[in-house]
Amino acid sequence: MASWCVRGRPPPVVCVHGAGVSSRQTLPLLEALDGRVETWAVDLPGYGRSEDPGRFQHVPELADVLVQWIRERALHAPCLLGVSLGAQVVAEAAAREPDAVGSVVLVSPTTDPAARSLPVLAGRLLHNNVHEGLGVIPQSLKDYRDAGLRRVAKSWFESRNHRIEGILHRVGQPALVVWGTSDKVSRRFWAEEVTRMLPHGRLAALTGRPHALTSAAPEELADLVEGFVDEEER
Repeated sequence: MASWCVRGRPPPVVCVHGAGVSSRQTLPLLEALDGRVETWAVDLPGYGRSEDPGRFQHVPELADVLVQWIRERALHAPCLLGVSLGAQVVAEAAAREPDAVGSVVLVSPTTDPAARSLPVLAGRLLHNNVHEGLGVIPQSLKDYRDAGLRRVAKSWFESRNHRIEGILHRVGQPALVVWGTSDKVSRRFWAEEVTRMLPHGRLAALTGRPHALTSAAPEELADLVEGFVDEEER
């Protein structure tokens, strides 16, 4: 997987992007954490600058690839931060390979079971994109071009089809759920339910912020992440 890194104190934070996009989504958070916490951003296979794996990979497979990447770089007890679909990948990785993961941050976790019908999900995505503003559109279009529309569409279906609620009880690491109160994709009750299902979960809400918090509120998110990993390190 292609990756980028900024330096800072341990433990390292590894950022995993959402459906159809790339590390472009998480780079604003890297910039905000530069010099504070060692932070990595990865492109999952088939997205951004990572190589095409030859076939579509489902969430459990992406989780295995992520853990393999962590071990290849000898990252010790990293905090895995996932955005949207990335939160599903991170949760799978933490549940499947608990010895490789120190803690998790689930940012705008998907998919809300109430939005699993395609008309509802499409409506929420459209509403959210309008609310987030035109600034995210050029970035998303570049990512969609790089991944190809077929893979992008499959990634959206994967976000809908993967059942994160079936694995959260197995995530035994300290976990922080971060949710924006203006998120039109993940609603309050779902953020609260995700937190409740985690054995060691806590919830932080960012007032007035939308779904893509790494782009919309990188400084606020960076403060939360830094405080969380510092507390867990102590």
